[in-house]
Amino acid sequence: MSILKKIAIFGDSILRGIQVDSKSRRYHVDNHIDIDLLCRRHSLEVNNYSIFGCTVKKGGEMLQKRLDNGNVYDMVLLEYGGNDCDFNWKEIAENPDAEHSPHMPLESFYAVYHGIIRTLKEKFIKPVLATLPPLEPQRFFDWFCGGLNRENVLKWLGGSITTIYRFQESYSRMVEKIAAETGSRLIDLRGAFLKFRRIDAFLCEDGIHPNTEGQKIITGALLRFAEAL
Repeated sequence: MSILKKIAIFGDSILRGIQVDSKSRRYHVDNHIDIDLLCRRHSLEVNNYSIFGCTVKKGGEMLQKRLDNGNVYDMVLLEYGGNDCDFNWKEIAENPDAEHSPHMPLESFYAVYHGIIRTLKEKFIKPVLATLPPLEPQRFFDWFCGGLNRENVLKWLGGSITTIYRFQESYSRMVEKIAAETGSRLIDLRGAFLKFRRIDAFLCEDGIHPNTEGQKIITGALLRFAEAL
């Protein structure tokens, strides 16, 4: 069977397949997102350029470099927001009364994402956006703030760790908004997870990276998207 579509994935550690090793408590690649099944079933060629810690700005620069080098794609899947919405928790713990900005403020996230999509459309490449899998705020707080002054962090959060969830959710909603405004296709990874009552069963100890079962949910969402096309 001939190749029908050449697809590139530009995202962060979620689609890279990063998990937490429960023994060493370190991040490592343990990817059970079955891209090979997707390729076999739908005659696709997929290249995954997702990397750990990537923001939309860095991802856009990586994509532009590949386009400048002559790479041609029919479709590009973009999955950003998880690192963009994160903060320097050490600085927050040390000075909870100060103003602190995320790595990529929401307004900048919106503008850069729009710019990437504009570039793709100018080259007649179809953009596909993915929403963010939900995080589990207690695990996230314990993991990233465990060795810090937790009282100060909690003070800055307004007294509730659910603030972490709501802030991350705002970036996922922004992805939906951008997809609607630009007429881009959307893969709702967040919705796929929220169909289950306990999302913690599908996340690693850090509360944000999908575990093996969570990665299978992502596989299912990708397959359903491909089938709908």
